Amino acid sequence: MLSRFIAQRIRYSHNNSFSAVVHKIAVVSIAVGLAAALVSFLIMHGFQSAVKDKIYSFSNHLLVTRFTMSNAVEEQPFDYRIDLYTNPQQFPFVQHVQEYSHKAGLVKTESEVLGIVFKGVGKSFNTQALTSTLQEGRFIQFSDSTYSNEVVISRVIADKLSARVGDVLTIHFFQNPPRFRRLTVVGIYETNLSEYFDNKIIIGDIGLVQRLNDWAPHLAGGLEVQLNLNHFNYFALLREDFSTYSENVQMAIESNPEIENEKLAYWTALLNYKFDYDRAALEVAARQIGDSMDYDLYLETVRSKYIQVFEWLDLIKRQVKILLVIILVVICVNMISVLLIMVMERTPMVGILKAMGATNKFIRNVFLQTGTHLIVRGLLWGNFLGLGVCWLQYQFKLIRLNPHDYYMEYVPVQWSWGTVVLLNLIVFATVLIVLLLPTRFIARINPIQAIRFD
Repeated sequence: MLSRFIAQRIRYSHNNSFSAVVHKIAVVSIAVGLAAALVSFLIMHGFQSAVKDKIYSFSNHLLVTRFTMSNAVEEQPFDYRIDLYTNPQQFPFVQHVQEYSHKAGLVKTESEVLGIVFKGVGKSFNTQALTSTLQEGRFIQFSDSTYSNEVVISRVIADKLSARVGDVLTIHFFQNPPRFRRLTVVGIYETNLSEYFDNKIIIGDIGLVQRLNDWAPHLAGGLEVQLNLNHFNYFALLREDFSTYSENVQMAIESNPEIENEKLAYWTALLNYKFDYDRAALEVAARQIGDSMDYDLYLETVRSKYIQVFEWLDLIKRQVKILLVIILVVICVNMISVLLIMVMERTPMVGILKAMGATNKFIRNVFLQTGTHLIVRGLLWGNFLGLGVCWLQYQFKLIRLNPHDYYMEYVPVQWSWGTVVLLNLIVFATVLIVLLLPTRFIARINPIQAIRFD
């Protein structure tokens, strides 16, 4: 193809010319921009995955409690042997169900008094979920005849009480009459989610809570439900979630008499729709499970309970998307400048080609192919640089963080090849479309004036 041949001659001629330097600048700008986008998105996915996994491992995905108007820490007891617990296989997306109960208390030592929440769990507790956060010791061992006197405490509580594995803690529980138990520390966990777990949660045997509250063995404060979020079909979930969203928007508009233009309000709301797979999967699962339960039970997603954390994660996603837009703007401006310089430098060539009968479309294709070659080179170097930085961080954890502020000790990286491909396509398509603008300048070039151009 003639246009490709001319484009190759332009690229490989005059390697020491000013246009060669401009070409290198264009390649570097694309490479640095794509690398920054790749690093930002893979780290964002790493943050979201790490924080979500910690919350899901400690509280699972769904919480079932008895419906109550009280905001007390302790739940109202109910018989947890409901259909969801005894027959979980009826829901193909349910992986595990376990009972739990909370009870407030005080840990008293010779020098410290600390308020805590005792979380009682049973033999059905999924210990594998806690393995990643267990720093020292082991998990509690349950007894067949009575409750276990062992507990697992957090690193934060251990430091405040100067407690170690093997120490005995005296816990005073809030009730009438007050009671206390001497319990042995057998493990220390650390989630770095201090505000929600590490500052207050001590894990022990639910049998102790049942004994203190005079509950029957089949009573508990709630159920934790672990889901397989990958069970749902992405597009079916998107269709159902969007349909539910649009129906809710329509109902909200119809019930609001202050809205004058309902169609404008409706389409404006639809433009603000954002799909989140995890959120949609949790809501669909909660809706299906909720339909099978009694009306005196309350089903809550862990996303609703810890909404501040998930809003923080959404804020990070929004900031990364803004960064991507800024990167694309910078790359596009650089590429427009590069292509204009190329056209100006090759003005005599454009005049000769026009004088020989070449069309504006043909000449545009020459410069577009040259620009496309620069984009591809920039993408290759950008992938090498961005993925290389992510690999180094993934393997060696070079960049450390304050776990009390960021919930983890190092910058996490999660490999998402779909995101990598999508970013490459976005950068390639956006820059290629923008390159059509400067090539329109070619149609205004007069052949006679272009040949005389110096």
